[in-house]
Amino acid sequence: MQTLYLVVPLAPLIGAVLAGLLGWAIGRTASHLITIAGVAVSLVASWLIFQDVLAGHTYNGSVYTWMTSGGIRFEIGFLIDTLTTMMMLVVTFVSLMVHIYTIGYMHDDPGYQRFFSYISLFTFSMLMLVMSNNFLQLFFGWEAVGLVSYLLIGFWYTKETAIYANLKAFLVNRVGDFGFILGIGLVLAYFGSLDYATVFAKAPSLAKETITLFPDAPWLLMSVICILLFIGAMGKSAQFPLHVWLPDSMEGPTPISALIHAATMVTAGIFMVARMSPLFELSDTALNFVMVIGAITALFMGFLGVVQNDIKRVVAYSTLSQLGYMTVALGASAYSVAVFHLMTHAFFKALLFLAAGSVIIAMHHNQDIRYMGGLKKYMPITWITSLIGSLALIGTPFLSGFYSKDSIIEAVKFSNLPGSGFAYFAVTVGVFVTAFYSFRMYFLVFHGKERFRDAPAHGHHDAHHDAHASHHHKPHETPWVITGPLLALALPSLAIGYMTIEPMLFGGYFGNAIYISDRHPAMQELHQHFHGAMAMGLHALATLPFWLAAAGVGLSWYFYIKRPDIPALLMRRFSFTHSMLVNKYWFDELYSALFAKGARLFGAGLWRGGDVGLIDGVVVKGTTRMIAAFSRLASAFQSGYIYHYAFAMIIGVFALVTWFARLT
Repeated sequence: MQTLYLVVPLAPLIGAVLAGLLGWAIGRTASHLITIAGVAVSLVASWLIFQDVLAGHTYNGSVYTWMTSGGIRFEIGFLIDTLTTMMMLVVTFVSLMVHIYTIGYMHDDPGYQRFFSYISLFTFSMLMLVMSNNFLQLFFGWEAVGLVSYLLIGFWYTKETAIYANLKAFLVNRVGDFGFILGIGLVLAYFGSLDYATVFAKAPSLAKETITLFPDAPWLLMSVICILLFIGAMGKSAQFPLHVWLPDSMEGPTPISALIHAATMVTAGIFMVARMSPLFELSDTALNFVMVIGAITALFMGFLGVVQNDIKRVVAYSTLSQLGYMTVALGASAYSVAVFHLMTHAFFKALLFLAAGSVIIAMHHNQDIRYMGGLKKYMPITWITSLIGSLALIGTPFLSGFYSKDSIIEAVKFSNLPGSGFAYFAVTVGVFVTAFYSFRMYFLVFHGKERFRDAPAHGHHDAHHDAHASHHHKPHETPWVITGPLLALALPSLAIGYMTIEPMLFGGYFGNAIYISDRHPAMQELHQHFHGAMAMGLHALATLPFWLAAAGVGLSWYFYIKRPDIPALLMRRFSFTHSMLVNKYWFDELYSALFAKGARLFGAGLWRGGDVGLIDGVVVKGTTRMIAAFSRLASAFQSGYIYHYAFAMIIGVFALVTWFARLT
């Protein structure tokens, strides 16, 4: 099986290398066939490994030792258990659907081979992250997904907005990664190892260890380590206040938006915290911090989705909100619920993004939902799959999103941490908000008046190709390479939650992969109230979250189908609130003024003081002035009269004779 473990990450890597370096030679068709084959092989291998793990076979071992320093081994290795295999299947399946979808979406793009190379490399990076058995490899995969996301968000490197977006994503993630590497550094310093098993085994003995960050203010070592590690997760998983990069990542092509938001990159932080559960369980401070940050993200990022008109940005803000839900579950020590929602969310969020891409193609790359409407009759497959994805997102009973989302709400209710009250309020209100903005988009796109004939000739283009197609043509259903992945993703969006909730949350599926302390009763309470998937779905019809979701759907229908004048009236009446939401609470402006301009002023100071003042002024110009002064002094002796030179020679000879006479 060890050979099979290597196949999983290496197959996409080989495809990425061949398409990236030889794409010009092998052509477009061969490039997509090779990369798709690589991801397909990885998916099949992941399934075989999953079956082996279900049979009770796990693996934790080193592949090779990179170096040894001071008795510490820096290794590349794999940890194959139930948590790993679940992530492997999610990443490879979603990635395969995105690869197939890309054939149709990027058909006319000149960077076709390059794009396939990037997304295959993205898959490799994420697989290396989730399969790691030590912090070194985890950090390698962590940084690799960050690097490839930079390349993909800025894929259209001639667009200024894309360049701004990928630079923003890169810099914001570096902030989080700084905290992450500090956390890893503390692990190495106090545990003397980067191996997961060694660190987890030693952690209880250091539970009371303190570290002094400020004079006379000792902190628990585990609290500091966990908070620093979570700061890394805040960057990768776009948690407040490091969330600002994720909506701008929409500047990349739609397939990569789906891949980033569903299966790679943003889920890395959630997975990491779940993997580090033996550490986080030793610090209630860290768990409370995680919960509050997640609650803020879940609620306040959801509000921003209400005012978005770009179809992809609406879905992007739903990702921010749902990542907040996962983070809240992590804070409540419901790690299995968090990764369960990660799994269900991956399917319906990829479905929503790819469906949005299908709509964008039909709209000739106009992304403004205000210029859509009535697409149901023109695009039946895209319509039904979008409806399934939207229903799953809002937590409709018996659909996949319902089981994971409602489990999060219940787990938070049972938590005994100080921040659980606020978190419960946030995730409950978030149900209504999510339902409202999700179906606002759905109704504006697929129902109501056909407004696409009124669209501007040149809307916001998601791609270079087809940019000048006539916007007056009637929309039509997209080809099978686009609708096929939609249908494939719709099936797990419908059923995966019902099928897997009992074994994943209450059947011991994760086993020793996740550790929960007896001090945190949320999962125990949740288990006592669970009576089967069917009973949970039926009971939900009488619960507050269901009626809040129904109210959100009903209100969006009334506002945008029945009375479209009301939103315009509310916009005028509450202009400040609307402006605040449109401007995303002015976080971009704040960070620009505080950090970007601050850094520029600091750099300008160094330039003026160091470069202009010291180097140019003192060193360069000072040297030239000294040489000029010496030259002027020397020129004074260059009179042009021979008797002056003879006199100088005599004086010189006299001085030399005197000097040598003194020496003897």
